[in-house]
Amino acid sequence: MATKRVKRKKIKKVVPSAVAHVHSSYNNTIITIADPKGEAIVWSSAGALGFKGSKKSTPYAAKLVAQAIAASALEYGVKELKVMLKGTGPGKDASLRQLQASEGFKITEVKDVTPRPFNGCRKPKKRWNS
Repeated sequence: MATKRVKRKKIKKVVPSAVAHVHSSYNNTIITIADPKGEAIVWSSAGALGFKGSKKSTPYAAKLVAQAIAASALEYGVKELKVMLKGTGPGKDASLRQLQASEGFKITEVKDVTPRPFNGCRKPKKRWNS
């Protein structure tokens, strides 16, 4: 006897204010939009949009990623954005400019959260010559 499977309907939550995490490395640009609790709502990257190889790390790819993220975040009712920038890649500025230019968002805060070492690792000891 076959059992009937019940498919649950996915509930889209409405998030008026969110946090956009932009991780820009020398190889890729990843943008994640999360609610204030930190749960990811939408994300995208240059690789997910179809860019391959060295084209993933271009500012143009980062601009298209920000456009895609902005369009999908508006479906969740996002009005206010805090932007957290991380990394030193070329897509950091381009994605920030595109998020500012996209309609429907009010950017309240821009913060650079790139991790920097305070003192770094311990240096190796000197070699002993006999």
